[in-house]
Amino acid sequence: MTSRERSYRYVGPIELKAAVRPDSGGCPIGSAADFDAWIAERPAAELVEPFTFVVGTDGVLRLAPRRSEHVACAGGEAVLSAGEIGFVREAGEWTVSEVSNQSTGYCPDTTSWPGVARALDGAGLRRPTGFTHEVVFRRCPDCQEHNIVREDDFVCVFCGSDLPVAWNVDPTA
Repeated sequence: MTSRERSYRYVGPIELKAAVRPDSGGCPIGSAADFDAWIAERPAAELVEPFTFVVGTDGVLRLAPRRSEHVACAGGEAVLSAGEIGFVREAGEWTVSEVSNQSTGYCPDTTSWPGVARALDGAGLRRPTGFTHEVVFRRCPDCQEHNIVREDDFVCVFCGSDLPVAWNVDPTA
């Protein structure tokens, strides 16, 4: 984590965080060997869908099956980024085919990409130059609901108020 990077606390439903066991968490992937061992254990049916990922504040990529909660993958801790990630095998090596910051539990900003890039590089995975699908999250200053901004329409879907242009999901960040 660089001094300019933001970490993201969990901002989703409290009952999901309360259900996280202390020994839970996604599989840490700090090297190509870690990834090769993890992916070899995945059933073929899992490989056609993206996986859940987080990058912990330690900079380590953690992976879990797609329908896993991001907060469980992170062991309840803060993250540098979170989202979904897909892989394909090309020319004898694994490559990231898609990656997003889609996590309604952490709502990371699109600027969280550098932490993801470093973690993927550390795991020896070829990757795109940025998120292949960016999700813009904002918290409504009036009703406090979390929103996904679509097509640059910065209006709260819950109450119709204007949403800020800058990321503001976690009021303590």
